[in-house]
Amino acid sequence: PPPPPPTHPSRHTLCCPGSCFLVFSATCCYRAEEDGEPTFRCSYAGLGAIPEGIPNDTRKLFLDANQLGEVPAGAFEHLPVLSELDLSHNAIARLSGAAFRGLEGSLRLLDLSANLLAAVPAEAFSGLRAATNLSANPWRCDCALQRLLRGMKLAEGTGAGIVCATADRPELVGRQVLGLEGEAGPCGARQGRRGTDAALLVTVGGWLALVGVSLARYVRRNHEEVRWPRCPPPQAGSEESSTLSTALTAL
Repeated sequence: PPPPPPTHPSRHTLCCPGSCFLVFSATCCYRAEEDGEPTFRCSYAGLGAIPEGIPNDTRKLFLDANQLGEVPAGAFEHLPVLSELDLSHNAIARLSGAAFRGLEGSLRLLDLSANLLAAVPAEAFSGLRAATNLSANPWRCDCALQRLLRGMKLAEGTGAGIVCATADRPELVGRQVLGLEGEAGPCGARQGRRGTDAALLVTVGGWLALVGVSLARYVRRNHEEVRWPRCPPPQAGSEESSTLSTALTAL
């Protein structure tokens, strides 16, 4: 579960949009020092979008337990030293392919658990070295997800929480994605057979198209020959008679 809201915000509290009259409310965003690192907390703040004005020296950012629905491109690129980002317990269903642009060299921990992610673009995590928590999301189990997880660094102890919520193969629903390999996985033999069947259909379709074109040409040519019959070639005897007539005329 998400951590409880802070009960004693610091005097450096920054209020959330639409709540500036709640100067010392526990639902406001505030800045603090945690373990000697600049930290910005916006937990339980009712946020529907990532707030503006986060100090650019922030190393730990907590946006958990809000109502965020997406992470747009470049949402954190103005935070060059951010090392920990908590986006857990939101309603995030979409990540831009450039959601974490600018964090490739600094981010060490990324928490996306307990959201509404069913699929994510692989490029969203390209270059990231952060240990990532993707547990407790309604994942769609397919080859794309399996390939993504193979190339990611998952936060320790979180892999078991990545479970198939939907899949083309009903028997995969409810299974841990990381435990599905080989024939049993979403990229297994059945998936391969579907790809082979599709390729076969394309090949047969192309062959039938060629046969159809050839047949159409044959029918058209025969139709033209019926309308304009070809003259038979002259017979050898006719040529000899013509030559003889010419010779007699000359005499």
